[in-house]
Amino acid sequence: MLLHDDRLFPADPVTRGIARRLYAGIRDLPIISPHGHTDPRWFAEDKAFPDPATLFVKPDHYIFRMLYSQGVRLEQLGITRKGGKPAKSDPRAIWKLFASHWHLFRGTPTRLWFEHAASSIFGVNERLTPANADAIYDVIAGKLEQPEFRPRALFERFNIEAISTTEGALDDLKWHDMIRASGWGGKVVTAYRPDSVVDPEFEGFAENLASLGELTGEDVFAWTGYLEAHRKRRAYFKERGATSSDHGHATARTANLSQAEAEKLFAKVVKGKASAEDADLFRGQMLTEMAKMSLDDGLVLQIHPGSFRNHNASLFEAFGRDMGADIPRQTDYVTALKPLLDAVGNEPNLTVIAFTLDETSYSRELAPLAGHYPALKLGPGWWFLDAPEAMLRFRELTTETAGFYNTVGFNDDTRAYLSIPARHDVARRCDCTYLAKLVAEHRLDEDEAAEIAHDLAYRLAKEAYKL
Repeated sequence: MLLHDDRLFPADPVTRGIARRLYAGIRDLPIISPHGHTDPRWFAEDKAFPDPATLFVKPDHYIFRMLYSQGVRLEQLGITRKGGKPAKSDPRAIWKLFASHWHLFRGTPTRLWFEHAASSIFGVNERLTPANADAIYDVIAGKLEQPEFRPRALFERFNIEAISTTEGALDDLKWHDMIRASGWGGKVVTAYRPDSVVDPEFEGFAENLASLGELTGEDVFAWTGYLEAHRKRRAYFKERGATSSDHGHATARTANLSQAEAEKLFAKVVKGKASAEDADLFRGQMLTEMAKMSLDDGLVLQIHPGSFRNHNASLFEAFGRDMGADIPRQTDYVTALKPLLDAVGNEPNLTVIAFTLDETSYSRELAPLAGHYPALKLGPGWWFLDAPEAMLRFRELTTETAGFYNTVGFNDDTRAYLSIPARHDVARRCDCTYLAKLVAEHRLDEDEAAEIAHDLAYRLAKEAYKL
């Protein structure tokens, strides 16, 4: 069997027994997936997924960045160069290439997620090898043709109560409109991601700004009109279920400039004369502006800083963004968030969720901040920090200062649809392992640990994201 019943539980038999009992109480809870990057088109059209390679390999950065690190070219995975013709690719050949490199994923969370999906969804209980790659491909491909393996059926099978996708500020959200018009009962909402019209260093920023003006009928080249355009787009997203905005800036910098200072800075931005420092200051100002808008419209503000995006310049030039070349960087929060927190941090009706790729900041900065400011909550381990070891470190580094209830449970933040149940299962097992240790050390009673396990798996995410 690929999946051992005690995976990720403590080796110590007493603590393992406690973890088993805690997990049994939460394993079947509905999934709240409050932030991620699944494609709403899947749920709108409800078409069969085309093949195993397109489902497992092509959308998963964790997979193709590892393959690329070992010399596999992205074209070999069917990924098209920027502005080029669609790459010619044989899905079965891609799958066999993946299988021949499967050993690279030993000890990684990718292996946990993939084998959970292979076993629990498709009934595959053999480890993937070059020898059985064709047979496993045929099993999965055959099942993908059946109605019960289409996106909506899987949504229900996965026991997903709510899922949020993420769309740019210029998106027309037609797939979300189609989902709503279909009468299907699955809860799929959007999230407002305005980076392309907030970041002066985003490619095509000037054209994006003009498009924002066309969409909203506002003079987006004037500061007041620009802010009003954002308010209109946020309202448009909220009408289609959005409960949050999301901001993927390079740093956590915030600012709270005066009206005159903001107008002067914005004038530089729209004229294309902003320096790198100006661009960073403008992004910081817009985080505070978005927080102030959240006080009015109720959207939760998510901050995802700390990624040096598109670190591989030649890969970015050839293929564009999101090609697995984003690298974590050191991030400051105490100083960077202070202008925003000075402005709105004491507002109990505002929720700002801060994430990090720099786990050294957990105990030193983020947990103390979240453990003090009413508006600030601490997001779970994200991206490079979603491995089991990192999840346990997250609890160890943050609980003493922020407790459990200044965090927001778990979110999977994934494009890989079939990994969602696996990611939530890993998080639930890791939290039960951590809680079992506290019970075994007589720091918690088991009934308290059971309540916390439920909250971490379900209630905190549902309440924080208003789902």
